[in-house]
Amino acid sequence: MAIKKHIPNTITCCNLVSGCVAIAYAFSGNIELSFTWIIIGAVFDFFDGMSARLLNVSSPIGKELDSLADVITFGVAPSTILFSELSVMSYPSILEPLRPILPFTAYIIAAFSALRLAKFNLDERQALGFIGLPTPANALFWGSLIIGAGKWLEATPFMVFFLLGGILISSWLMVSEIPMFALKFKEWGWKGNQVKYIFLLTCIPLLVIFGIAALAIIIAWYVIISYIIKK
Repeated sequence: MAIKKHIPNTITCCNLVSGCVAIAYAFSGNIELSFTWIIIGAVFDFFDGMSARLLNVSSPIGKELDSLADVITFGVAPSTILFSELSVMSYPSILEPLRPILPFTAYIIAAFSALRLAKFNLDERQALGFIGLPTPANALFWGSLIIGAGKWLEATPFMVFFLLGGILISSWLMVSEIPMFALKFKEWGWKGNQVKYIFLLTCIPLLVIFGIAALAIIIAWYVIISYIIKK
């Protein structure tokens, strides 16, 4: 019994360690391995909550530990990937004097990830869906974008404005009040699940055509559909 109650927290710690490994690889410039460890962390993040429910050992400390791990894996790690990209990409001449400073703007994402996770812990509206962009989705967006389009971003000087704008937009989305649908199925029928099935079906050709970069497109498509539903 004593061992059982520690299983979810152990899995959560594996998520945290995965995030630390992802950060180390990002600083060394190995973005592919860094992103791989973010995905591994996401797997652990999925199973820690599931194991807590199955074993009926949920606890307040587990909830807080989960948020701390998520800040590392889905906040600091993708921020470091972006930091590495902003450090090596081409800059327009007007921004070249700011090269030593601008990469640090990537950590705005880490700050807003922490803010979102703290807000999420206190927000009781998010039982069946999300309010604002989930941090794992934001991490997948940035990791897949840098891997899939990194060479193009690095070769085009004015893409730095795109990344800086993306940092601000994604940070805002994480703490926004936009309802985001969750891919949770109470029933498998079409009725009531139309949006989920349409979303999943449209993801398949994107993955086939764009490969790993499709994850960034899929996350953007997810936000767009959620916004349309709200309207």
